[in-house]
Amino acid sequence: MSKIVLITGATSGFGEACARKFAAAGNYNIIITGRRKERLDALKKELEGGTAEASARTGKSQRTAEPTKVLPLVFDVQDKDAVFSTIGQLPEAWKKIDILINNAGLALGRDYFDEASLDDWETMIDTNVKGLLYVSKAVVPYLIGQKGHIINLGSVAGKEVYEKGNVYCASKFAVDAISKSMRIDLLRLGIKVTAIHPGAADTEFSQVRFKGDEEKAQQIYEGYKPLSAEDVADAIYYCASLPPHVCINEINITCTAQANAIYFYKGK
Repeated sequence: MSKIVLITGATSGFGEACARKFAAAGNYNIIITGRRKERLDALKKELEGGTAEASARTGKSQRTAEPTKVLPLVFDVQDKDAVFSTIGQLPEAWKKIDILINNAGLALGRDYFDEASLDDWETMIDTNVKGLLYVSKAVVPYLIGQKGHIINLGSVAGKEVYEKGNVYCASKFAVDAISKSMRIDLLRLGIKVTAIHPGAADTEFSQVRFKGDEEKAQQIYEGYKPLSAEDVADAIYYCASLPPHVCINEINITCTAQANAIYFYKGK
């Protein structure tokens, strides 16, 4: 019987890569969520009808004859009412969720504290912290019967603060703390909790952070090879595919040119 995985922020980056990874692995039906309906619809079409393409992207072959089913849900994790309404009205066949991947998140701006935008701060807190809480709270009742697994996307920025990181770092420190508290509070329910803390990864992240400034976004990755979305999806899938008695509590994952949130070696 196929398991069900729910992935937030599945329209790009780690979320999209996770959807492809789980689809290519087989034995998973996937709930994909995001704000961009056209991207969700395209991904659904690819994963349900284009398993060969999904396999090619991940380097894995489809291992089951049972086709992957995909349910796209369009909502913004910042919108509490939309989160609880949409997840609360899941079709009966989709309620036995085994894995929740809280991927939706973003950085906006990289400015000194005194020069930063309040709007940017509020969006990061509303998405990275409140959004994760809303979705988790809404999904936990469905995870209980499955003794499911919550995987939260943090960041190495949630381990160390860097210059001009201020509220983004704070939001990811919150994800780290929430993950630890979830692990304690949900222990009695048999629900696993894993926090994944990636370093620099070449996704839409920097384009969003610098508000569409492609040149500035690409400068972040000059002089070294960053992680790809697929690298992080591989780590997430590994954590999700371990035996029921094994839980990876957290992973800090960086490219070999990055030591932590601050130190990089970009060559001469």
